[in-house]
Amino acid sequence: PMAVPPSYSDLGKCARDVFNKGYGFGMVKLELKTKSSSGVEFTATGSSNTDTGKASGSLETRYKIKDYGLTFTQKWNTDNTLGTEVSMEDQLAEGLKVALDTTFVPNTGKKSGKLKTSYKREHVNLGCNIDIDLSGPTIYGWAVLGYEGWLAGYQMAFDTAKSKLSQNNFALGYKAGDFQLHTNVNDGTEFGGSIYQKVNNKVETSVNLAWTAGSNNTRFGIAAKYQLDEKTSVVAKVNNASLIGIGYAHALRPGVKLTLSGLIDGKNFSAGGHKVGLGFELEA
Repeated sequence: PMAVPPSYSDLGKCARDVFNKGYGFGMVKLELKTKSSSGVEFTATGSSNTDTGKASGSLETRYKIKDYGLTFTQKWNTDNTLGTEVSMEDQLAEGLKVALDTTFVPNTGKKSGKLKTSYKREHVNLGCNIDIDLSGPTIYGWAVLGYEGWLAGYQMAFDTAKSKLSQNNFALGYKAGDFQLHTNVNDGTEFGGSIYQKVNNKVETSVNLAWTAGSNNTRFGIAAKYQLDEKTSVVAKVNNASLIGIGYAHALRPGVKLTLSGLIDGKNFSAGGHKVGLGFELEA
C-alpha cells in the first residue's frame, strides 16, 4: 500500500535538510537533551550571536500519556514567551490529531491560541488550523494527495476579518526511493523547485531553484552531505550569490556532538565578513 503522504510543510523536506542541517553561522550554540525517570523529556538550548553578542535561550518539556494518545508540551524562552500545547492523536479516529496551542507573554499580557487538526491515511494528508482571535480568526488549511510516488498539495490561509485569501500555494512532486523532485508556486508569483538524491549510504545531494514573477532574479544553490564514518560528517553548499557554506560534525562520544561551520563570501573574499559557528549537543 501507498505510504501516508507528508504534510504540506514537509514536502521537499529532504532537500531542505541537506541545505540547512549542520550549519549555524554566526552562532555559538549549546543544546542539552535529557529524560527523567518518569518519562518527561527536557530540551534546553542557549545561543549567542557572534556579531551582536546577544544571548538567547529556551527550555522545552514534553510529557506523553501513551494510553490516551496525549502529549503535553511546554515552552519558555528568554523573550519571556510561554507556550503550552496539548495534543491528542489516534483517539477520536485513526490518523486524526487534535491540538490546542496557546502562547502567553506575561510582560504585556498578550495571549494567543490556535486550534490545530490534521488527518492522515493512505494517499491523503489533510490539516486545518484556526487562530483563536475574536477580531476575526485566520483559517489555515492544507491537503496533500499521494499516488504511486506522485504528490500534489494545496495550502491556503483565509483572513476572515478581511474576507480574503492571504495565502494560496500549490505544490507538485515525485518521490521514488532515493530520488525526490518538488515544485511549488506561492501566491502565483513565487516559483520554486528542488531535487534531492541519495547517491549511496554516504552521500546525499540537493539542488534548489527559486524565482519571482516580474523579476529576472533567479536564485539557485547546490548542497551535499558526506558521511565520512559513523561519527563524522561534512556538509557543503554554494549558491549563485557566491556564498559558500561548509560544516563539520563529529560525535566525540555517545551523546556528545560537536558542530563547526563557516560561511565564506566568495565575491568579497579578501574583505572579510565571513561567519563561523560552533555548536555542542549533549544528550543524557
